Amino acid sequence: MKNVIQKFSQLVGGRVGRWVTLAVWVVLIVILQLFFPNSSEYTDDTIEPLPSNAPSMEASTVIEEKFPNNDGFPALVTWYREDGITEEDLKLIQSLAKSLENNELQYQEFAVPYNQMPIPALQEMVSEDGTTFLQPILFQNGTSPEDVKGDLVQLEERVETQFNVVPFNQDIDSAELVARVTGPAGISVDATELFENADVSLLIGTVLLVLVILLLIYRSPILPFIPIIAVGAAYAVTTPILGWLAQSGYISYDSQGIAIMTVLLFGAGTDYCLFLISRFRQFLYEEQNNFQALKKAFMDTSGVIAISGLTVASALMALLISKYATIHNFAIPFGLSIFIMMISSLTLVPALLSILGRTSFFPFIPRTNDMEERRAKRKNKKVKKHKQSRFWHHIGEFAAKKPIRTAILTLLLLLGSSAFVTQVNYSYDILSSFPEDTPSRQGFELISDAFGSGDLAPVQVLFDTGGKNINLQDKLSGLEGVSHAEEPQVSEEDDHFVMYQIELEKNPYSNEGMDDLAQLKEDIDLMNIEEDLNGLWVGGQTAEQLDQRNVVESDETMIITLVIVIISVLLLVYLRSITAMLYLVATVLISFTSALGLGWIILHYGFGVPAISGLIPIYAFVFIVALGEDYNIFMISNIWERRKTMPLKDAIREGVGQSGGVITSAGIILAGTFAVLTTLPIQVLVQFGLITAIGVLLDTFIVRPLLVPAITSLFGKWAFWPSKQMNVRQVETEKRVK
Repeated sequence: MKNVIQKFSQLVGGRVGRWVTLAVWVVLIVILQLFFPNSSEYTDDTIEPLPSNAPSMEASTVIEEKFPNNDGFPALVTWYREDGITEEDLKLIQSLAKSLENNELQYQEFAVPYNQMPIPALQEMVSEDGTTFLQPILFQNGTSPEDVKGDLVQLEERVETQFNVVPFNQDIDSAELVARVTGPAGISVDATELFENADVSLLIGTVLLVLVILLLIYRSPILPFIPIIAVGAAYAVTTPILGWLAQSGYISYDSQGIAIMTVLLFGAGTDYCLFLISRFRQFLYEEQNNFQALKKAFMDTSGVIAISGLTVASALMALLISKYATIHNFAIPFGLSIFIMMISSLTLVPALLSILGRTSFFPFIPRTNDMEERRAKRKNKKVKKHKQSRFWHHIGEFAAKKPIRTAILTLLLLLGSSAFVTQVNYSYDILSSFPEDTPSRQGFELISDAFGSGDLAPVQVLFDTGGKNINLQDKLSGLEGVSHAEEPQVSEEDDHFVMYQIELEKNPYSNEGMDDLAQLKEDIDLMNIEEDLNGLWVGGQTAEQLDQRNVVESDETMIITLVIVIISVLLLVYLRSITAMLYLVATVLISFTSALGLGWIILHYGFGVPAISGLIPIYAFVFIVALGEDYNIFMISNIWERRKTMPLKDAIREGVGQSGGVITSAGIILAGTFAVLTTLPIQVLVQFGLITAIGVLLDTFIVRPLLVPAITSLFGKWAFWPSKQMNVRQVETEKRVK
């Protein structure tokens, strides 16, 4: 195997091979960029996340078939005046309705003909407090958010040019007439706008952050560009391939997935580059020949980079088993980007280091002692000998000599913060993730205050009566959690089908609303059985959110189990130690629970966030566990290697000492890139970025340098069971840690 690695290092980093490798990457990037579509051209933010067999999706299909006139993509134009809607305001609304009737918007399907109703009839539709009026507009099913946005912009322009008012731009606290668009169509438009250009802004922010951190760590104006070029090359290869796969219909992804992929690629990719760069720098102090130093560094780190990349890529591909499309669609972009980044780290980075050699680290160029002596003699200066920092050696020595104390202190911190996981509240309400000044969120709050939030998203209950002449309105209105049920609508397509619109007492987007609906569905099912009807379907936004919660919770169990199995198998294959595999997996799991607990403390108690997105546990788990295992592999490999020639406690000290600096640098960069997500206006990404960054920092400064070495020291030779390393002879030397 060593011969294969040596030949490969010659192939990618030799005098000829380095230029061939660079040329291959350049040609590949040019071809892909010129002839393949870009991933951003095929982002689809309209993907239905629920599987087609989810109860709410089946209800939606039946409603679409039996009640086509009720079908459509609704936008609710919410008119509001603090001092009360006036007659002049209602005339304006009538004029707009007439305009929509005579000159329909491009994707308009239906607009309520308020222009055909007398003013007194409209006054009856104003909220009880007199402040709010709703004007529904249905868009054609399947209309994209971009197309809806175009129609809404035209709608605003009509109001402003024809009626000389600007209600859509008025502040919500204004005494003037205010208008906001909410409902499913308005929410989808705002969601798309929030993600618009997120990948570009994240790309710029992440690149700048990585450059600054690398400049501060290595104090070289050249070195930071090596990982940036390598990651940029991987990005330039990945995005056209994703675009081609999406164009061909093989995969789907949304803006959120591409945004997170950008952060993942630059964060994890820079880590892989640093593994090789740091070891190359170390060997340059020992080897005069640049290529010999590079070959040794490649021999030491190529296996670690390969197994780390495969571990992360495999864990991310586990998302393919998710039934929830948003999570499922992350798998290919994330897994592919990490796999290509691994290849870049093993080919392009060595080629660049071979081309630049010691110049990579200018002006603090690493030289051997002989080289420094000759240089000093030429310049008549005092010899500057390289002194390696011993800070991380001392940390490793402390963990090895006092393993019980170290384990207890670190576990108290980690378990203490993990205890808060039981207090975390989860939300499946997309509106709660929007900034407070988002139009659709403001419109929803206006409706909630004036009409009750249940009016915004009614529950649709559909019965197949089998021809029976029954009216269940009173029974439905009397069920617990129901504010009221409207008169039944009979299908024009099939008069056996009757639909009731039900308004919930509680916010239909809240956990309480979903809990009420879960009980309500059981009550309605009993009603269906009692009346001996032929079928029952429950649809609407709350029903979809309830299905989302159920599907995500099911996915969470399956994905967490599969990721643990994948990582365990890969660790077992690489380390050949069941004991090490068990405690290394356990440490990243406690990193995850601790990060989730600390994240909740910061978000809930620090910023007053009432609940975090229900998707966060899956997102954070996969990234914290998979990426955390990278650091486990890198550090434990150092300990394993040194264990062959020295006592275990010495091996721990030297292993932590050798890996501590690079893991710290990599961890800071990785945490920083995820922290960039907190600058976006989307709360789900803010929460995900914060919790993942906390998990990475816990791995970097607590778990890897302290807890893992302490556990390894406590187990002693049993840490290697049943591998051959367990039987390595303990050589007593003067270097043994006292």
